Amino acid sequence: MTSIAKLYGLVLSGGKSTRMGSDKGLITYHGRPQREHLYGLLSAVCEATFISLREDQEAETPFGFATITDQNIFKGPFNGILSAHNRYPEVAWLVLACDLPMIDISALRQLVSERDPNKFATSFSAEENPLPEPVCAIWEPHSLQAAVTYLEDGNGTCPRKFLINQDTKLVFPENKNVIMNANSEVEYKEALKKLAEN
Repeated sequence: MTSIAKLYGLVLSGGKSTRMGSDKGLITYHGRPQREHLYGLLSAVCEATFISLREDQEAETPFGFATITDQNIFKGPFNGILSAHNRYPEVAWLVLACDLPMIDISALRQLVSERDPNKFATSFSAEENPLPEPVCAIWEPHSLQAAVTYLEDGNGTCPRKFLINQDTKLVFPENKNVIMNANSEVEYKEALKKLAEN
């Protein structure tokens, strides 16, 4: 029987947020900046949690939050995910993008309970469009090592395309709203409306 890798949490907060027009990690949906809110959620289900960010963001991170600085070896979301993997290559990572305003603790517990460590990843997905959500997923150590090879071979930089072509377990969240993305002002206002209704 193979041992299951420890599970660490990672809040992806190093993007430029160009469509939103302001740092998505600093937007407040739940009474504090989103990246801090997600850090708290992940800390409840993971052995350790980190915020992934750019070097120029380090000075504005409040005391008490563990961080991993992007190494800028790879592009896009893989930059943060693989920077974390390089720091702790033996662990699995529960990755959350900071543009997920509806994600909650019950959804994370569902994802963790349905984790299959023998797959490349365990990922949330929408039933009506069953594709992996790579920034709302548990990435196993062996998948991240394979991702490095995939990127070095010039196969593209999209983590979703990578997971589509791998042995990925899809999990349909009990509340489909938890995987709603807010990447623009319009989506931000829609998310606030949905949160007010809950």
